[in-house]
Amino acid sequence: MKNIARNQNVVFLGTSLPRECGIATFTQDLLDAFVHIPGFNTPRIIAVNNNETYHYEQQVLREIDQHKLADYIDTADFLNTSDVDLLVIQHEFGIYGGESGEYLLPFAQRLSVPYVVIFHTVLTKPSPKQQHIIQRLAELSAQVVTMAQSTVADLTAIYGLEAAKITFIHHGVPDVKTASREALKQQYGFAGRKILSTFGFLSPGKGIEYSIEAMRGVVKQHPDSLYIIWGKTHPVVKLETGEVYRQMLMDRVDAFDLQSNVLFVDKLLTQEEVIQSLVMSDIYMTPYLGKDQAVSGTLAYGVGYGRVIVSTPYRYAQEMLAEGRGLLAEFRDSASLEACILQLLGNPSLVKEMEDRTLKLGITMRWNEIAKLYAALFQKNIKQPALTKRSVI
Repeated sequence: MKNIARNQNVVFLGTSLPRECGIATFTQDLLDAFVHIPGFNTPRIIAVNNNETYHYEQQVLREIDQHKLADYIDTADFLNTSDVDLLVIQHEFGIYGGESGEYLLPFAQRLSVPYVVIFHTVLTKPSPKQQHIIQRLAELSAQVVTMAQSTVADLTAIYGLEAAKITFIHHGVPDVKTASREALKQQYGFAGRKILSTFGFLSPGKGIEYSIEAMRGVVKQHPDSLYIIWGKTHPVVKLETGEVYRQMLMDRVDAFDLQSNVLFVDKLLTQEEVIQSLVMSDIYMTPYLGKDQAVSGTLAYGVGYGRVIVSTPYRYAQEMLAEGRGLLAEFRDSASLEACILQLLGNPSLVKEMEDRTLKLGITMRWNEIAKLYAALFQKNIKQPALTKRSVI
């Protein structure tokens, strides 16, 4: 029997920095927050690798080749004979091997260590394979975590999970101290301008072309406005199609004569730069095209820092911008985006009201608060592991 008085050992399975991946950043932020949580040793990571070579820090305990099933089996055996008290599986279909990441199933079935699974994507129309993977991972787990209220209902209705096995915890947001909005604008050379921004990896699903087109009408009334698009092209997109999407966006800026009102910052931002980009923004934009997107880390960051947000009405945006925390424009509709932007730029008192409402939710999403929720969840499931449904293969 484990001695529960000692510090507990938690290991995360997923991607790890320096791999350029949102889940790797999420994991790192949660690990960093756990430094301040009593009762736990510093968590470690089992890093899942694609075809690249990464130089990991000491926090990476072990590596798995995404496409080698034997690595998953060996790692399960390693965990079963280790002093690990709980495994946390960061689940996203694309980062694990086999069809839809099915190599996770023999791994999970072989484990005797209890695990919690965090579902970063919950599809409303899964393939039979995807549905089976989610159902089986959940069945074998001690608890599952989802980061949107709407996906709690999906997990019960579509995947048949018991509601008692599902925990909702907001996507965490780092707590970074910065200068004021005006001071940051001065620092970056944007003093006196109205800043609109989007950050994150560029990919065609982001819908940024519609925001650029919306700027044509915005600058006629607010010639001082500047739309800043922060971030590199997504590594997978760049590998498959190069910079085709970015070039299309830049060509559109030229065609609309918006060179003075749209700026691209083609780099992977540090955490501090991400937060600075948000704090200096008067409006944050997520004009995404995917209607069913259940979670967006970038939108969570915008809410976390109390920005006024203009977004298309994908599922996560509808949930997070409810109760007057932002404005929703139509999908693929630059005129609708333009109308929302002009409504805000022409009404400073409305902007202030929205910022206050958004920040009230946002401060509950900082990692120091979110980590406490995870710590309580982990501690509960370390003490009461649910292993009765496991089978050994």
